Amino acid sequence: MKLNLNRREFLKASAASALTAPLASLADAGKAVPKGKAEACIFLWMGGGMAQIDTFDPKGRGDGKKIPGCYYNTIGTAIPGVKISEHLKQTAGILDRCVLLRSLSHEQSAEHGAATYLVHTARKPSETVVYPSIGSVVAHQLGSRTQAVPPYVVMGYPNIARDPGFLGPEHGYVYLTQLETGPNGLMRAPDVDAARQQRREGLLGTWQKEFEQRNPTDKAAIAQGEISRRGFKIAGPEFMNVFDLTHEPKTLRDSYGGEFGQRCLLARRLVQSGVRFVEVSFNLNFINGTGWDTHNEGQRDQHKLIQELDKAFATLVLDLEKHKMLEKTLVVIATEFGRPPGFDSRGGRGHQSQAFTGVLAGGGLRSGQVIGATDESGSKIAEMPLTMPDFHATMHCALGINPHKRLYTPDDRPVPITDYGRPVEKLFI
Repeated sequence: MKLNLNRREFLKASAASALTAPLASLADAGKAVPKGKAEACIFLWMGGGMAQIDTFDPKGRGDGKKIPGCYYNTIGTAIPGVKISEHLKQTAGILDRCVLLRSLSHEQSAEHGAATYLVHTARKPSETVVYPSIGSVVAHQLGSRTQAVPPYVVMGYPNIARDPGFLGPEHGYVYLTQLETGPNGLMRAPDVDAARQQRREGLLGTWQKEFEQRNPTDKAAIAQGEISRRGFKIAGPEFMNVFDLTHEPKTLRDSYGGEFGQRCLLARRLVQSGVRFVEVSFNLNFINGTGWDTHNEGQRDQHKLIQELDKAFATLVLDLEKHKMLEKTLVVIATEFGRPPGFDSRGGRGHQSQAFTGVLAGGGLRSGQVIGATDESGSKIAEMPLTMPDFHATMHCALGINPHKRLYTPDDRPVPITDYGRPVEKLFI
């Protein structure tokens, strides 16, 4: 059909189109949304691109060469008729506490960084707005349970995808790359005793107060001062003792497995202490040479990753359940994209963002469900496509946060928490 518009008609149509988005945003902001029971979130990050076809959305067997398909056999689960990888044995037994989102998709398949940013913020990078990560939004909306612990912790390396964006540094994260001592930035130097530390804090506090009185409109400096004061409170024994895993029975520590599992155990302790959002990165140290980015030979030992994830995740879910925390804690398995059913010339898999899987557990959701489906090959969505805003809206609703609520940039520009994200309502009914 040919469309003919003169200049005046074109401008009129453009103006109407420009008004549509704000009006839709206003309509969504007033719309009732489901509200879950979760008070905290543990976000397990499979950085690199976890292959859904080899884990939570398996298809027919491939040969690792010319015949596309799953690299492993499959097994039944606690959800009747639902199968997952044979290397997820423990998870199969507790899958009734989970929800599989098999129809996630986005358009950033080429670059890990861009896809990671999109999955963490549900938005593409903008030249005018630096969007906050989901962890920062949760910290901003739910706040601290206590001044003695931070609301947001990342077990991994600093990255812009985890940043607070326009919400400001006070809603950023404390990060750590090792377990034994806690965050290095909160450790007191060996030659600084308690009295000397107190004198230092007093002197710094005086300087900060004088500066803030002279510069009452410097919001960034005032925010940094507040972060500094909060940091001294966090550096106390209530938070730092959380990192001593020897308080837990050895049998439990062993059941969590290796490095990633120990981080999951620590995540449970952090949430138990009052932290609102904990991201646990799987790939601090590769155990198969490539992590989840299984190009080429990385596919060969992918089962080592899956087995470690299986042990840690299943134990975490049962541990939370034992402590009567599962209903109040949303556990998420997320990754930047999936992998295609076919193999590359050396037996690995490329990137696929058009169809991949996320997992939710706990959080008071109606578990034991599979949401969405892919086609016979696992390369295209066949049922109920879910965008990244939808994914975020579902997580926010589980945490009692309205995904349509408007936040404001420093220049008072309104930005809704999600960009027209719609939660999966079946999980709340």
